[in-house]
Amino acid sequence: MKILLVEDDLELGRALQSVLQGEGFSVVWVRMAADARRLLAEAEPDAMLLDLGLPDGDGIDLLRHARASGVELPILLITSRDSLEDRLNGFGLGADDYLIKPFDIPELLARLRAVLRRVQGGGSTGVWHCGELQLDEKRMAINCAGRAVLVSRTEFSILLALLQKSDRVVTRGELEDRALSCSESQTLDVHISNLRKKIGERRIRTVRGVGYMIQQ
Repeated sequence: MKILLVEDDLELGRALQSVLQGEGFSVVWVRMAADARRLLAEAEPDAMLLDLGLPDGDGIDLLRHARASGVELPILLITSRDSLEDRLNGFGLGADDYLIKPFDIPELLARLRAVLRRVQGGGSTGVWHCGELQLDEKRMAINCAGRAVLVSRTEFSILLALLQKSDRVVTRGELEDRALSCSESQTLDVHISNLRKKIGERRIRTVRGVGYMIQQ
């Protein structure tokens, strides 16, 4: 698997590149946000390790750009910013995990493999699970606690987005960009309400000020 490593610190960058390659990953290492932005499209990485303090910009802006552009690969932030506000901001903008420097290499590898497993969980079969909830992407079918659930195309798209990123909060902006067309007359809140009535009120959790998260 190919990892895009975005880290401006030479010593840490070299160490991470060496360790990841030793674990069987292919690594593309860059030190600038501009190079990372270009390689996201050209190199087609499977995951990105992203430092936030970069010489030519803030990694948060790169994260925001990636998610706004529809990039869905796992993004693990590696940073010395340790405040709760920074962490919530990172997750709210679409980070899959957040690791504070200094960190232990075994923990980094474990977290990287975990986010890769979660993203790949339904990728090959197109079937996504969360507890008793199952969504078959190819058949456009939903089953909840042993019963078939009928939903609209928009509701299906919203639920798919939540299940594909079941480990984190999906922002309102992400859901609206992905599921609601320009001519959509109903709001995201209406569709979420309809989904809750069909699959259970507690299965979709509201994270106030950020978005929504699927839960068992």
